[in-house]
Amino acid sequence: MDDIKKSNRNESADSIIKNHVVWSMGAGFIPIPIADLVAVSAIQLDMIRQLAKLYEIDFKQTEGKAIISSLTGSGLARLGARAVKFIPGVGSILGGVTLAILSGASSYALGEVFKKHFETGGTFLDFDPSRLKKYYDEKFEKGKEVAKEIQNEQKTKEKNANSSTLIDKLKDLGDMKEKGLITNEEFESFKKKLLE
Repeated sequence: MDDIKKSNRNESADSIIKNHVVWSMGAGFIPIPIADLVAVSAIQLDMIRQLAKLYEIDFKQTEGKAIISSLTGSGLARLGARAVKFIPGVGSILGGVTLAILSGASSYALGEVFKKHFETGGTFLDFDPSRLKKYYDEKFEKGKEVAKEIQNEQKTKEKNANSSTLIDKLKDLGDMKEKGLITNEEFESFKKKLLE
């Protein structure tokens, strides 16, 4: 395989993984226990399906589910974190943020494991979870940082979007004041409310 094709395929794989990390993080905010686990599992299965298609590997859903379970381990650790959701008021916010990061990290690690396995010519038939578990664990730790970076990027985008909206509203207020549609006192009052 030539280097350009390999590079393009690698970029496509990275894009598939990143998109599914973002979707998994969103599913981590679902405030209903177990529903988030089901949603994240479906997202991860779709990611594996897309990676298999990219690497021209025959995808089998049942094998994909079995591999996900074997790599991510039992749901007991996740259930402990999920219990935070039951704390009234705080739980859904803190639990959702924590689960968003963990869900994103898990998807990142799975994606990286399958990318590595498929790049070396592996298939579902020769996938050895015990051999790749250590690699998954390493990528899970890195995935936490990746998920935090994505979360920060999203917050920055939202903040910038809100700033643009605020500037536009302030300009509109200024225009209304100049045209005599509102008094100087009304302008100051509206401006104060917007800035709060």
